[in-house]
Amino acid sequence: MSPKAYQTLINTKDSLNQGWKAEQIKNVNLEDELARLKADTASLGRKLTALSENLTSRASQAKQLASDLAEREERLREVEEILKKREEASNALKNKLQKALLGFEESGLSVDMRDGKVYVSLTDKLLFPSGSIVIDEKGKQALIELAKVLNTQPEINIAVEGHTDDQKVRSLGHIKDNWDLSVLRSTSVVRFLTQEQQIDPARLIATGKGEFTPIDTAGNPEARSMNRRIEVVLSPKLDELYQLIK
Repeated sequence: MSPKAYQTLINTKDSLNQGWKAEQIKNVNLEDELARLKADTASLGRKLTALSENLTSRASQAKQLASDLAEREERLREVEEILKKREEASNALKNKLQKALLGFEESGLSVDMRDGKVYVSLTDKLLFPSGSIVIDEKGKQALIELAKVLNTQPEINIAVEGHTDDQKVRSLGHIKDNWDLSVLRSTSVVRFLTQEQQIDPARLIATGKGEFTPIDTAGNPEARSMNRRIEVVLSPKLDELYQLIK
């Protein structure tokens, strides 16, 4: 073999070796890239699964929220309907009482509605002699007419509140102060309504508020006269409403 041909073979061998090494490097690079692609694909798969689960969870939460909202709206409608009926019933009761007690208005009796409750206010001069806790005859007649209406309304709760003016109690024996006077007048009315007029005692509450809830704070005789009163507070039972709230 001539030197030239030999050199050509050597050059060819070197060239092939270099090509082989280059291909090996390419293969290594391709394997690394393949590994990276597999890892990226697995990561993307996990993210996709997590997103899918998150979307499913959010869809479930949105469905539950929509259901809760619909339920609350329905309960709100029910509560509003009950309150409307309560207000209508209170207005009807107020009108009935105003008609039944019309003859006593000039003697210091009034009927009005506040905060969904009916208030029947009777001044002390209509019910009691001065400084007394014994109901007089005119007061009894007013309470008899009141009881006639209340006995036809068993669903109404009744609170009897005693009120006084701010003048100190003097020479009333066992009655020590305005607290005593207001409470004892209240219980006198409750006792008359239950014992004489057969209103169910379970419907009544007797309270005394003394001088601390005045109607008029002017301090003159007319204001003090207005403040000395019995208020019969009538309110519909709210059992149905309480059940809805629960």
